[in-house]
Amino acid sequence: MRKLRHVAAAACAISTIVLSGNVLAQAATPSGATAPKKEVTGKELAFDRRKGNCLACHGMPTVPDAESTGLYGPPLIAMSARFPDKAKLRAQIWDATAINPSSAMIPFGKHGVLSEAEIDKVTDFVYGL
Repeated sequence: MRKLRHVAAAACAISTIVLSGNVLAQAATPSGATAPKKEVTGKELAFDRRKGNCLACHGMPTVPDAESTGLYGPPLIAMSARFPDKAKLRAQIWDATAINPSSAMIPFGKHGVLSEAEIDKVTDFVYGL
């Protein structure tokens, strides 16, 4: 039992040293800055189940890694031809019920699901399909 206590105490001491070293290493970075976060792309937002989740309803036949696409909404193809005015596509993503009150599409901007910048990114991605 005594050996176990010594082993446990040694493990705690090593953990404390390792953690302290990590804190010191982080504090030693210039200006205390941490590595910059990778910027999220429109595609990542569109595929993210907590954000855009476009795949839940829309098919994306031109996107090879779009798995488990939905069949409820229209497929997202030839979007620049369907929406020559990119602002109208953005407005559709912001609040589809403004144009069609019976739309089943979530008003991503109006309900705060996506920020203005996120809607711009998703619009850019979808417009390129």
